[in-house]
Amino acid sequence: MFHIALFEPKIAPNCGNIIRLAANTGCHLHLIEPLGFDFEEKKLRRAGLDYHDLANVCRHASYQAMLDAVKPVRVLALTTKGSRPHTELQYQAGDLLLFGSETSGLPDEIRNAIPPELRLRIPMMPDARSLNLANSVAIVCYEAWRQQQFAGAL
Repeated sequence: MFHIALFEPKIAPNCGNIIRLAANTGCHLHLIEPLGFDFEEKKLRRAGLDYHDLANVCRHASYQAMLDAVKPVRVLALTTKGSRPHTELQYQAGDLLLFGSETSGLPDEIRNAIPPELRLRIPMMPDARSLNLANSVAIVCYEAWRQQQFAGAL
């Protein structure tokens, strides 16, 4: 399956929704600190409903600590500054889908360390700035899983 990594997420309900998504897709979710909320926050629990026990969620002190722990096949940066649409890539089991924070995206040094062909964007209208983080994760996660014929699903 895939890994989803959120770099310094700020909004608890987004994270809760992504926990629920991870539980339903079999993805592993990695939260890179600092978080912009208390992990025990009520809004996080409400958005994740009763899926917290069904999801594989790990917290990491830094981006490098996450890379050292996960050892992903590839790191795919999802960014509005991506060089190609997310649908053009052939996803592989073990890929890590890296998303930046809701307020600032991925830091330049992290994004620029990823090869341009692995910097992906979700197509949007020209004047749009960005999509909601939880929606973006769902769009890309399901495309990757679709390419794997929804392995493991009923």
